[in-house]
This record gives sequence, C-alpha cells and structure tokens, in this order.
Amino acid sequence: MPDRETVTVNRRARHDYDIMETFDAGLVLTGTEIKSVRAHRAEIKDAYAAVERGEAWLHNMHISPYEPGSRDNPSTRRTRKLLLHRREINRLLGRAVERGLTIVALKLYLERGFAKVELGLARGRREWDKRQAIADREAKREEQRALSVRRRSDG
Repeated sequence: MPDRETVTVNRRARHDYDIMETFDAGLVLTGTEIKSVRAHRAEIKDAYAAVERGEAWLHNMHISPYEPGSRDNPSTRRTRKLLLHRREINRLLGRAVERGLTIVALKLYLERGFAKVELGLARGRREWDKRQAIADREAKREEQRALSVRRRSDG
C-alpha cells in the first residue's frame, strides 16, 4: 500500500518464533510519542502484547524522547494501549491461553498518519527448530541460485 510507511520491523521475532496468525492494531500514543515515531525513533525488538482486564496492552516498546518536547515526554518504555475490536481481543486471549502462545510485535508502521502495530500470534522455537529453519532457508536460497544460473545460461 502506498499510504503505509514502515517505521521498524522486529526481524528477531521471525527467527525466535513460528508465527501462526497476524493482526493489525492501532496504538494510543501521546503527541510527543507520535512525533518520535514519525521520525523513526522507535524500537519493538522486545515488545509483546498482553490482555489485561479486557484491554490489550503493548509492553516493552521503546520510543525515544522527542527532543523539543521537554517536560511532556512520557517514559520511553511505558505500557501502551492497543486499539482492537472486542472480538479480536477475545480471540487473541483465547488462542494465547488455550495453546500457550504469545503475542509478539512484528512491525510498527504509519498508515494515513496513525501509528499501527502488526502483532503475531506466535509459538516459541527451540534451538534445533531455529537451526532447521536456517538450514531450510539456505537450501531454498541455493535452489533459487541454481535456477537463476541455469536461466542465464539458457537465455
């Protein structure tokens, strides 16, 4: 989409977790926080979502203080509210509790001026799972290389 600008991506999440399903959620931010996000001064590598008292919250997302906004800057790692429909919250909560899954932040982006976060319902990988995923990715890459070399020599 042309009106979607990616701010930051949690590349580590796809390595550490198997992503079962993704959701998009709005993010409640203060004025100085959204200015920092628009300046690409945010980090979501440790961010995860939790449902508490019927509301979804994003924990551990870091937004650097907005320099011109001196005293109005909130804490950099404060818990931020996520905007989801009730049925999405219930579905996330049910699946996370029932199957022992976690909800991790995958991407922070701006859409039509609003900050949004892509959440993934994820199951943690064990060390051998990670090695297997790397081996599969390398094999696929080698296969693509061989095909591209063959195409070049045929053409």
